[in-house]
Amino acid sequence: MKIYADPITVNCRKVLAGLDLIGAKFELEHVDYFKGEQKDAAYLAINPNASLPALVDGDLVLWESNAILQYAADKEGNHQAYPVDLKQRADVNRWLLWESSSWFPSTYVYLVENCVKPLLGGAADPAVLEAQHAQFHKLAGILDERLKHTRWIAGEHPTIADIALAAPIHLHAWQQLPLAQHPNLLRWMTEDVEALACWKSTMVYEGFTTTEPA
Repeated sequence: MKIYADPITVNCRKVLAGLDLIGAKFELEHVDYFKGEQKDAAYLAINPNASLPALVDGDLVLWESNAILQYAADKEGNHQAYPVDLKQRADVNRWLLWESSSWFPSTYVYLVENCVKPLLGGAADPAVLEAQHAQFHKLAGILDERLKHTRWIAGEHPTIADIALAAPIHLHAWQQLPLAQHPNLLRWMTEDVEALACWKSTMVYEGFTTTEPA
């Protein structure tokens, strides 16, 4: 499998950490997001959405980060990361869909306002952040309630659902995400997800760098 990605982006880190959790071997083809290389003709032939990441495995060309994780887990036969039991798989799939449709869009507002804009010389817009406040807490509350009853999102072991849901908040301190009032979510992220080997091996730091600050 060849993965076209820039390890600093949310969905690319999701895939790289997820593939590590799954135990899938792959070749990384770096596509520089901030240089706009995802808009080059060669990459558009792989992913016409001009978004990262993408997977090429023989004659299969696949985009959408969660679909990549589903495919890789099935290919490797890792049923702990992606259960085959009908109800457990439906549960994982539900969280993957929810992440892409609801959780990512909400958390991305904080990433843009508090991380990207200042990095590019601008400033966060308080009105934009305030407008997202209620939606974020609604969604975070859903996760917090789930994690009140279980250590991991979908059972006793980490699955690709955990990686998918953690990725949009992987820079939570820099994003200035208001997690304090969601203690179960905060525990899951800081004590459990961040302790995973696959998470540590794919670290992204403030400033969108994979090199730990001195």
